[in-house]
Amino acid sequence: PINSKLANAFVKEHHYSGKVVNNSQLHIGVYLHGILGGVMQFGPSLDKRKIQGLVEGTKWHEFLELNRMAFSDTLPRNSESRAIAIAMKLLKKHAPQVKWVISFADATQCGDGTIYRASGFVLTGIKKNDQIWKAPTGARESRTSLTDNRSKNEQRRAAVISRTTVTKSKHIIHSASLRPGIGAIGTAARTSGGSSMKAYIDAGFEPLDGYQLRYIYFIDPTYRDRLTVPELPFSAIDDMGARMYKGEKLDAPPVNGDNVATSHAGRFDPDPEA
Repeated sequence: PINSKLANAFVKEHHYSGKVVNNSQLHIGVYLHGILGGVMQFGPSLDKRKIQGLVEGTKWHEFLELNRMAFSDTLPRNSESRAIAIAMKLLKKHAPQVKWVISFADATQCGDGTIYRASGFVLTGIKKNDQIWKAPTGARESRTSLTDNRSKNEQRRAAVISRTTVTKSKHIIHSASLRPGIGAIGTAARTSGGSSMKAYIDAGFEPLDGYQLRYIYFIDPTYRDRLTVPELPFSAIDDMGARMYKGEKLDAPPVNGDNVATSHAGRFDPDPEA
């Protein structure tokens, strides 16, 4: 385990979203020759009640979410799956109350979860992702963030990186953004009166096509029998056309059988930025 300050700085630099999940409570560092090369962050799910019901009889303290996993290119091949295996052993030894871990792959921004499949996770859900939007600058943001209805003062305090002016359809939208280049996050929706997406569409924002995939790792294998949702074969990814990398469709790998994994990682509901 490492401290949150060190972990958050690394994740902001190396994770595709450039963001951390504020409720992460356990931060595990991966080192090579004494140099930090990877970080895994665990915490309670944002929508805990909904997630808890995926495994019957699960108590509120019996599951965690792997909500951020960021690795640098300095680490050797297969470092992610090896690190996950070690992390699960550490949880089993030092936090025996945790029976399973959930994580999510965001194929719109990253990949379809091949690291999870290679690490013994079970695929339990695939759904279309219509929550990620692309700004005219090319930057990406979730619908949740774009329609954030916090007060202007709260937005102003949160906006610490850049200011962008977007001119579209005779409207000038000037706002402080949470990430470089995204523009128009804080006040564009209010320009049209409310928290709808119309102002963003008028300003040239476009929804991205993609999928979100839900994975569960059972530290206690007896909990696998309690799944309240179907356990999906990995072939379902190809059946739904969800094999993707950074929003681009991929061809199915030339192998036979379901449970063959080939490397990405991300996050799913309720906020698919991760």
